[in-house]
Amino acid sequence: MTDKPPKRNFFEDVYEVVRLIPKGRVTSYGAIASYLGSKGSARMVGWALIAAHPFATSGIPTHRVVNRNGLLTGKQHFEETNAMQERLEQEGVQVEQDKVVNFGQLFWDPAKELM
Repeated sequence: MTDKPPKRNFFEDVYEVVRLIPKGRVTSYGAIASYLGSKGSARMVGWALIAAHPFATSGIPTHRVVNRNGLLTGKQHFEETNAMQERLEQEGVQVEQDKVVNFGQLFWDPAKELM
C-alpha cells in the first residue's frame, strides 16, 4: 500500500499565493489560476477570495487581486464600496475610475515571481 499525497484544497492554494503578493503590487484572478495549474479557472479564484472576506484578520490581501485589465471588479465584496481602492491607495497604488493606473508596471505575475 502506497501513501497518497494529501489532497490539496484549491481555495487554500489561492490564499497561499495571494499572501505572497507584495504591497504596492497587484495580480489578476487568471494569473493565479494559471500559476496553480488551473488555467481558465479565474472565476474559481474569485470565489475563493469572496469566501475569504468574512475573515478580516486572515492576512489575505484580497484587495491586491484585480481583473486582467486592472479593474477592481471585486470591490462589491468588501465591507464598504471604496475599501478595495482605499487599501490599494494606502499601499501606493493609484486607482482612477475603478482601474489600477500603470497596471502593466505594477502587475505581479506569480508564474515569474515564484519560480
